[in-house]
Amino acid sequence: MRRIRPRRSPAVPLLLAVGAGAVAVLWLWWDNTPSISDTTGRIIAAGRITGLLAGYLMALVVLQMARVPALERRVGSDRVARWHAMSGRYTVSLVIAHVFLIMWGYALQAGKTLGDIVQQTITSVEQLPDMGKAAIGTGLLFVIAFLSIGPVRRRLPYDSWYHVHLLTYAAMYLTFWHQITTGNEFAVQPSAKTFWYGLYGVVTALVLWYRVITPVRLNLRHRMRVEAVIEETPGIVSVLIGGRRLHRIGAEAGQFFRWRFLAPGMRFSSHPYSLSAAPRPGLLRITVKAIGDHTSRLRELEPGTRVWAEGPYGALTAQRRSRGKVLLVAGGVGITPMRALFETLPGASGDITLLYRANTTQDLALWGELAKIAEERGARLMYAVNSPDGERPDISADSLRRKIPDIDDHDVFMCGPPGFAQSVYDALRGAGVPARRIHHESFEM
Repeated sequence: MRRIRPRRSPAVPLLLAVGAGAVAVLWLWWDNTPSISDTTGRIIAAGRITGLLAGYLMALVVLQMARVPALERRVGSDRVARWHAMSGRYTVSLVIAHVFLIMWGYALQAGKTLGDIVQQTITSVEQLPDMGKAAIGTGLLFVIAFLSIGPVRRRLPYDSWYHVHLLTYAAMYLTFWHQITTGNEFAVQPSAKTFWYGLYGVVTALVLWYRVITPVRLNLRHRMRVEAVIEETPGIVSVLIGGRRLHRIGAEAGQFFRWRFLAPGMRFSSHPYSLSAAPRPGLLRITVKAIGDHTSRLRELEPGTRVWAEGPYGALTAQRRSRGKVLLVAGGVGITPMRALFETLPGASGDITLLYRANTTQDLALWGELAKIAEERGARLMYAVNSPDGERPDISADSLRRKIPDIDDHDVFMCGPPGFAQSVYDALRGAGVPARRIHHESFEM
């Protein structure tokens, strides 16, 4: 405990590196753009720079899907997912601007007007090299962007959205080639073409290694199977997963895997579930609430069912800790990573506190285990449930300070639904807990 040295997130250096790359792209455009005096030249130049930036961001969008451990375990999967969504929105916006501006410029160059932009686009696709591929890739991007809009995505089954989202790889591949063959910067500067090939080559290699080769190696080595399925409370089950030398996976309390159960109706579904107990040499456990088709089918799994897993992922581990005292806050099924941390975080009697929020006492999954852990460790266990008339409990800055007077000297680990997490975060900040000591992840991805 005297040697607590929190692992710092590399988010800031990574964002600076991304910014430096964008500056390099801007310099590439500037260095190859002559003095422009007419409107047509300005429009085409604007189309070129938006295209270059869109190509650069497209590589980053795919990199953020590669599940690189340095991102998934150090920055945090939820944060990387937010970066991915933001980068995707910027990429689509830049692609729209690029297509409109460059085709408008080409139309003016050919003596046409803005009204002829559709015909100019068709002509360019038919005549310029690799533009047919680019048109298909751009169409895929627009489909993915439309299906990723909040209201649309919420209406889609998770598996459908997930598999459509994988078309981003195809979109990157299809749009890449026209950048090389029609991009003025790459024709003028061979070193720029080498850099672009290197950027996309590294991203492709990382995707193949971490999305294909690493999962295959992991599952061939550990050969995981379902050992048992246990109902914890109505609607919540724990799945015990056995395998060979599971302690060598390197999983930590607070992390999660993406699980695929090779049972009828579930083979093509991969979902993220946190470990709900500290990893054992031959056993892993997840605890899941039935809220959809996939989660409802978990109770029907038979012992011996093969399991395909990817991970471990997530930065919600003891490595983030910077203080001796820790408060764990769980909302609903967010108890799963908190339960694992409650068991494993080092601490003297009174150092570890767990606050569990649920609708009713019947919804307090794993309560017996939590009570036993609290008794054995001298930890503090509290719950907050609705009153008999349905009134929600008070989790505010004042109530937190009353229950935990020195809360501002705690690290806080938190997991739960987004609305709950935001309200608790605001309460913690009001109680004096610095933002840097509030650690949370959301798996709504």
